[in-house]
Amino acid sequence: QVQLVESGGALVQPGGSLRLSCAASGIIFSFYDMRWYRQAPGKGREFVAIIHTDGSTTYEDFVKGRFAISRDNAKNTVYLQMNNLKPEDTAVYYCNAYSSSTFDRYWGQGTQVTVSS
Repeated sequence: QVQLVESGGALVQPGGSLRLSCAASGIIFSFYDMRWYRQAPGKGREFVAIIHTDGSTTYEDFVKGRFAISRDNAKNTVYLQMNNLKPEDTAVYYCNAYSSSTFDRYWGQGTQVTVSS
């Protein structure tokens, strides 16, 4: 059974930092591209960042220079380091695993990030 479990969400003040984690089980983690998405209240789910199997990364414009995605294949975990957080970063953050060879796609349950003073 495939599981993606996010953690690290919290209430943080503007300008603060958080590191989200997503631990995967039931898949060969190194074979999957890993993405972070987020969904703010009343809005659709939006792409945040991706780290490919080769370690290359891409970010949505609104997080460039503030967020960093990384992965540890030995721990089957993907991370999202979030710095200089803004109130508009408030959302539920989801991780996603996608295999470009099998087209399998899996989602975690999400972790809440709230940026407020």
